[in-house]
Amino acid sequence: MKSSRRSRARSDTGRKDADPFRPTPRCASASCCWRSRNPAASPCARQVRERVSGIAFTRDVLRELIAFDTTSRNSNLALIAWVEAFLAQRGIVSRRVMNAEGSKANLYALIGPAVEGGVVLSGHTDVVPVDGQPWSSDPWTVTERGGKLYGRGVADMKSFLALALAHADAMRAANLMRPIILAFSYDEEIGCLGAPSLIAEVVRAVPRPAAAIIGEPTSMKVVSAHKGVRSFFVEATGREAHSSLPDQGVSAVMEALKLMALVAEMGREARATARDGHYSPPGATMTIGKVEGGTAANILARRCEFVWDLRSPSMEEADAIEARFRAAAEALDAEIKARAPEGGVRVTRRSKTIGLAIARDSAASAARVRAKACRPGG
Repeated sequence: MKSSRRSRARSDTGRKDADPFRPTPRCASASCCWRSRNPAASPCARQVRERVSGIAFTRDVLRELIAFDTTSRNSNLALIAWVEAFLAQRGIVSRRVMNAEGSKANLYALIGPAVEGGVVLSGHTDVVPVDGQPWSSDPWTVTERGGKLYGRGVADMKSFLALALAHADAMRAANLMRPIILAFSYDEEIGCLGAPSLIAEVVRAVPRPAAAIIGEPTSMKVVSAHKGVRSFFVEATGREAHSSLPDQGVSAVMEALKLMALVAEMGREARATARDGHYSPPGATMTIGKVEGGTAANILARRCEFVWDLRSPSMEEADAIEARFRAAAEALDAEIKARAPEGGVRVTRRSKTIGLAIARDSAASAARVRAKACRPGG
């Protein structure tokens, strides 16, 4: 994002080259910019300088945020403390919402008047792991290559947090009629574990907002609905034995494969019958993200674990899929126990995030339409 915002002279033929001081569609006076005798002092010139300065400051904030390794398995408290101090320096009071163990925190802050109708800027502080990935640069340091920024969380989604924080001064100076609420959560990447308590606290402590902007990476397209998400941890326990004597044991891996095959089968069925064209891909999707089990090729595995993910536009469909899986797990649990009483299957739902339904007449949708109309060419 290097800046090349320099004024270029007109050619002898009178052609006007690209000029950052040329008036934008919002410029109040056509003579205030490149036609001005002193373009560097024009309102649009100041806007350009402020924009360049704002980008640089946002990148500075982003570097600080990326430097915190907030992989979901780690605490995010160091990053939260940094954000608290950043806001406190600007006279903005923030509040934590802790997890049960006290190892992680959500954070929210209100900027502007404490009245209804505000806008929430929401994002998560955690990132996915870098383990086993072929990074060519330090993932915890922002690096620029080819006009792009690289670092774990640059896209998903610390850049949004940096943008919100870097504009805190402008928010305070804007004499807002409605508040802006910053809401930063933990453990989104492993099932939105922090968001429910954050939402509950914001609902309790902050006047009801009119809309929320969730800064997930969407290629700058507005996403006004999303599927509900559930994730499940499945543990199969068998009985160890030598692979030459399979009748004397129960392979947890072989048994768990039956349930994994069911997940794949349900996923194919859901895709084949999907009719909802609002989502891409349409209908429910199911994936298995992690599998662990076994100790050696010649030992029947005593234990196997896997985590799977269900995303569905419909709560009823998700309920039916979960019920089908649990019924199969219960049946397999009984089968294993008949051969190895100490074994069995245990299913734990790790997360259950409600989907966002399309609401075309909502205040948020109306605000989106107005914002689009205000953009040049909108």
